[in-house]
Amino acid sequence: MSVYIIAEAGVNHNGSLETAKRLVDMAKECGADAVKFQTFKAEESTGVKALKAEYQQVNDKTQESQFDMIKKLELPFEDFAVLKKYCAEKEIDFISTPDGLESLKCLLDINVSRIKIGSTEVTNAPFLKDIARCGKPVILSTGMSTLGEVEKAVDILQENGVSGLELMHCTTDYPTEFEDVNLRAMLTLRDAFKVPVGYSDHTPGFEAAVAATAMGAVVIEKHITLDRNMQGPDHRASMSPKDFAEYVRHIRNTELLLGDGRKKPTPKEKVMMQQVRRSVLAARDLKAGTVLDEDMLCVKRPGTGIAPDFIPIIKGRRLKRDIAMEEPISWDDV
Repeated sequence: MSVYIIAEAGVNHNGSLETAKRLVDMAKECGADAVKFQTFKAEESTGVKALKAEYQQVNDKTQESQFDMIKKLELPFEDFAVLKKYCAEKEIDFISTPDGLESLKCLLDINVSRIKIGSTEVTNAPFLKDIARCGKPVILSTGMSTLGEVEKAVDILQENGVSGLELMHCTTDYPTEFEDVNLRAMLTLRDAFKVPVGYSDHTPGFEAAVAATAMGAVVIEKHITLDRNMQGPDHRASMSPKDFAEYVRHIRNTELLLGDGRKKPTPKEKVMMQQVRRSVLAARDLKAGTVLDEDMLCVKRPGTGIAPDFIPIIKGRRLKRDIAMEEPISWDDV
């Protein structure tokens, strides 16, 4: 199964529908399977006195509060119907993360195919119950969480009838240092909960995506931006169009490298086998009717004759025709 690649547009539209559409275009052109947004009203999720997260302070130098920053990044709910339709036209999946009941209702009203739950909601039991009861498949990110907290969240979702569940290992830091990635935790989630797992990637570069793919991730998510120098909290930890296209290519190439797991010669190896493997050759000129013995045979390239494994079987058999020295002996010859 091919890795499902989500281009996380998030709030990198900066509150502009047209910019959001350009992010859809970028995701499609770069080869992503889906583009994901965040559906919210600031009043639903953030208190007016909430301070910016550390990474937000670093990436957005304005002195405004977290509430004021988030308020500027809102899209009107009606814009998400427009974006979903636009994604359908572009033949790329539309996904969004709701930040509360109003935004969840917005997404249900436009009949999203699945719900992405952000890491901030792992311990939000009431909201998890509401999402599970919607009858939509769910992707749950697990940044900032212990295994026990994830277990509680999974239990809540499954006990309330979630129709399908995938877990995303994630480190909630923008960007994430390599030593904080801990990709083996993705396998811990898979083994503990017996559900498909993936990776929400906040690292710079391609290495984490390649490693996650090799380790069995079924879904990988990466933030995208039209320009990393744009004003906003997430742009600097996001990938530009050129880099994201390369990111997708690295994942797809890794899938090719992994193959199907069956040990067998490739078509090109089958040709190579005839050129470089050994087979049974005549050690000297042999006449038709000769009863073969080992001292009459040698093992050399090419590999077009009888394989050396079968020398005990052809020993004692008669030749049907004359065989020249170092000519391969085939089954038709004995």
